[in-house]
Amino acid sequence: MTISTKTRTMMPEPFSQNTPVSHPRHGTGHVLADMGEFILVRFGPAIQQVPREQLSPVRSLEQALSTGTLDPSADALLRASALAIRSVNDQWGVFSRSRVQLLPHQLWVCHRVNRSYPFRWLVADDVGLGKTIEAGLVLMPLVARAQVRRLLILAPAKLVPQWQKRMRTMFDIRLQVYDRAVDTGQVDFWDTANMVVASIHTLRREITEDREDTSRFLAADAWDAVVVDEAHHLNTDERTGETLSFQLLRAMEERRRIGSLLLFTGTPHRGKDHGFLSLLSLLDREVFGPDRDPDEQLARLPDYMIRNNKATVTDLNGKRLFTPITVSSREYSFSPEERAFYDTLSAFIIDGRAYASTLGARAQSQRMLLLIALQKLAASSIAAIRNALAKRRARLAELAESMRPPAATISEGDGDDTLDDRARADEDAWGRMLAELMDDEVARLEELLELAEPIRQERKIDRLVELIESELPPSEPVLLFTEYKATQAMVVDALHARFGHGCCAFINGDERLDDLAREDSTRGPRSWARDAAAEAFNGGKVRFLVSTEAAGEGIDLQERCATLIHVDMPWNPMRLHQRVGRLSRYGQTRPVQVYILRNPDTVEARIWDLLNTKLERIQRTLDVAMDEREDISQLVIGMTAPGTFEQLFAEGQARPRESLDEWFNRESATIGGEDLVRKVKSMLGNVARFDFASVGRNLPQVDLPDLERFFIMTMEHQGRRVLRRDEGFEVIAPEPWVDEDYAMQPRYKGLMFDRHAKLGASEGPTRLLGIGHVLFDRALKEGERTEACLATCARLDRPLLIASVEDQVTGQDQSITRIVIAAFKDETGTIQVLRDWELLKLLNGLGRSDLFAPPFAGGEKLRALQTELLASMAERLTEVAEMMSRPGLRNEMMLLPESF
Repeated sequence: MTISTKTRTMMPEPFSQNTPVSHPRHGTGHVLADMGEFILVRFGPAIQQVPREQLSPVRSLEQALSTGTLDPSADALLRASALAIRSVNDQWGVFSRSRVQLLPHQLWVCHRVNRSYPFRWLVADDVGLGKTIEAGLVLMPLVARAQVRRLLILAPAKLVPQWQKRMRTMFDIRLQVYDRAVDTGQVDFWDTANMVVASIHTLRREITEDREDTSRFLAADAWDAVVVDEAHHLNTDERTGETLSFQLLRAMEERRRIGSLLLFTGTPHRGKDHGFLSLLSLLDREVFGPDRDPDEQLARLPDYMIRNNKATVTDLNGKRLFTPITVSSREYSFSPEERAFYDTLSAFIIDGRAYASTLGARAQSQRMLLLIALQKLAASSIAAIRNALAKRRARLAELAESMRPPAATISEGDGDDTLDDRARADEDAWGRMLAELMDDEVARLEELLELAEPIRQERKIDRLVELIESELPPSEPVLLFTEYKATQAMVVDALHARFGHGCCAFINGDERLDDLAREDSTRGPRSWARDAAAEAFNGGKVRFLVSTEAAGEGIDLQERCATLIHVDMPWNPMRLHQRVGRLSRYGQTRPVQVYILRNPDTVEARIWDLLNTKLERIQRTLDVAMDEREDISQLVIGMTAPGTFEQLFAEGQARPRESLDEWFNRESATIGGEDLVRKVKSMLGNVARFDFASVGRNLPQVDLPDLERFFIMTMEHQGRRVLRRDEGFEVIAPEPWVDEDYAMQPRYKGLMFDRHAKLGASEGPTRLLGIGHVLFDRALKEGERTEACLATCARLDRPLLIASVEDQVTGQDQSITRIVIAAFKDETGTIQVLRDWELLKLLNGLGRSDLFAPPFAGGEKLRALQTELLASMAERLTEVAEMMSRPGLRNEMMLLPESF
C-alpha cells in the first residue's frame, strides 16, 4: 500500500458541530458552536472560546473512509493504545504507581467516586482496607491531567507524616506539610502552597474569634479537592454544639473553598442522627441536615456514602482476603497483697462516690471524673495507680503547707484529643483537681500507698510472660497494647528481664519512658521515635512492640506479626478494634490471634462478659436482616456514645456482685436498642458497597506491565531506543521533552513496570513507570495527540472500530467523562463489543503494517460496517450510560487487517 503524506486542508465554512480541531496550546478538541470570528470548542473537561485562525482541522475517520487514505500503523497503534490507557485509568486508577497490589474494592472506590466531578463522598470502610491507597487512586488521574491543581489533605497530627510519605512513595503526589513556623508575617504559606497535608487540629485555630476574619488560610484560593482522614472528628452535638474541626470545614464551605470533598472514617454514625446528618451536610447541604426527615436522607446515601467491610472484600480472583480473628482469654488471679490493695481501693472509691453525692452538681461531676480516672488507672496496673496516688498525696501535703485554696476543676477535653492525650489526662488529673474526695483522704491515701509499695511484681505481668514463653513459638513477633505509660514501662522491663535487653521497642505519644531498667542494672529514660519503633519491629530487629493507643491508628504492623496481646482492656470497645486493626489488614498472610489477660474475680471482667454477650445478641439479630453477614459490632459500638461504656465500667465497680447482671441489663438498654438496630439496618442497607459477584466481571484485568509495549513504541517513534537491562529499562529522553519540562531528566535508568520490584523508598517514584511519572505522562500525551484514524495492522483478522463515549455535561467545573470502547464482527457475524482494557490487551498483541500499497477501494463497505458497529455499540451501552449524563457516541478510528 502507498502511504500518503498527511496534510491539513482548510475545512469548509462554517465549522460544523463536533468537527475535530487542533489548537497549539489546548490540544485536540471538538467544535461546539461556530460563532463567526470565534469558535466554541471543548478541549477535554474545559470549554474554550478561541479565534478561528488559531484552529486547524484534524483529519477524521469519515474523511479517511471517503478518500481511502491510510495512516501509518505505528501512529494508529500509538493513538489507539493511548486512548485505551487513559480511559481505563480515568475510571479505575489501575495504572497509578502504587507500590502495593491494587485490590478490587479499592479500584471500585476510585471508579465510583470519579464517575462525576466535583465529587462528594463519605468512605466508611473497615480499618485495614487501604484508605490512603483509595485516596491516591481517586486523586492520581485528576492530578495527572491537571484537573486537581490545589489539593488539601487534613488528618490527625500524628498521621500527617504518614500521608505525606505514602502519597509520595505510592503515587508521587508530593505534599507540603503545613507548620505554623513556616506561615509568618513575611511569608504567606497559603499563597504559594498548592499540594498540602496539614493537621486538622492545628488548623482549627483559624476559626477562633480572633482569627477567622483575618485568616489567610480561609482567604486563600479554593481547593480543587479536600480529603479529611478520621472524619468522625467533624462532630456536632445537640447539647455541646460543634467541634472546632467541624466549624473549620463549615467555614471553608461557607467561603466556597472546597471543590471536591472526600471524607474517610470507620465510624461515621456516633449514635445520634444529629451528628451523622450534620457530617453528611458537609457533602451536600441541599440534601442532608439534622432538621430534615432522617428516612428520606438515608434513602439518598448510595450517592454519597461508601462502606466496604473485611467480610466481603476479595482479591482479583474473588477469593476472600480476610479470615476471622481468633480471640481467647488467659486468666490470672491476684496475689494476697494485690487483693488487699484492690479491696481497700474499692472501699476508697465507694466512699468517695458517697461523699461526692452530697455535693452540688458541678462539684459532684468534678469528683466523679477524678474517681473514674482512678478506676481506669487501677484497671491497668498497680504501677499506674501507685504513681497517681503518690502525686496526689504530695500535692495535698504541699497545698496544706501553703494554705492555698484547692484547684476546683479538671477538663474533660474538647472531643478532638488523641487517645494518648486522654490517658495522660487521667494520669495528671490528680495533680490538677485537688479538692477533697473525703474528709480523711490523706490518711486513706497513706494506707493505699503502704499496701501498694511492696507490690513490685504483679501477677498479670507474670501471666503475660508465661503466656509468651509457654504458648508462642520462640521467635514469634508479638504486639502488646496497654493504656498507660506506667504499665507500659513495667511490661518493657519484664520482657527485657526474661527475653534479653534489646528484644523490645515501644510506642507512646511522648516517644519516651522515663524510668526503665538498663542492661547494667541502672535505671533511666529511654526514647523510641514512633516510626523508628515500628520499622524496628517490622524489620525483625526487635521481637516485641509494646504500645499505648498511639499505635492504634496510622501504623501498619501486619508485615511479620499476627499475634496481639491486650495487657489491659480500655473502657471503650472501639479501641480494641483499632488495636486489632494494626494487624488485621491487607498484607496479613496469617490468621490473627488475639489474647486478653483477665482476672475473673474483678467486676470489670464480669462487665466485659456481659457486654460481649449483648453484642453477640445484637449481631444475631442483624444477621437475620442482612443479605450477607457482616461483623457489625464496630458500627454498633461506634454508634454508642463513649460515655455510655465509661459509665458502665465506672458505676459497676460499686454494685454488689449478686445484682450486677440485673443492673447491667437495665443500664445498657440503649446499647443496641431497637432504634439503634434500625439505624444500622437502614445505613448498611442504603450505602454503596463493592460486590465482586456483580462488579468483578467489569474490573480491568490489566496492570503496569500492560503499558510496556506502548511506552517502547512511543520512544521508538521519537527516535529513541529503549534498552532492556537486568536492573530495568534505560532510555534517553527526547530533547524537545527535556527542553519543555524542567522536571524531565535527560536520561533514565532502571525503569520498570513492576510494582512488586524491590525498590528503595527514595527511588520508587523515579524508577516505577506508570501514569504520574513525568516521562510516561509525556509519552501518553504524545500518543493522544497523534491524528491517525485509519490504518492496517498485522495479526488483525477483521476490521476493528474504536469509539469513545462522552457525557454532554458542560461548564468549567464539570468533568467530561470519556470512555473508550471497540467493536468488531466475529466469524459468525455476531458483533462483539470490547471494553477499554480488553481493547488494550488486543492492541498489545498486534503488529505494524506500514507496507507500500495503493489506496484501498473499500470505503463504502467500511462505512456500512461502521454504521452497523456503532448501532450495536449504542444498544449495549447500558453499563456506560448509567454513569453518564446524556452520553454521546463518537467515532475515533478504525483498524483494518492487512488483507482488507
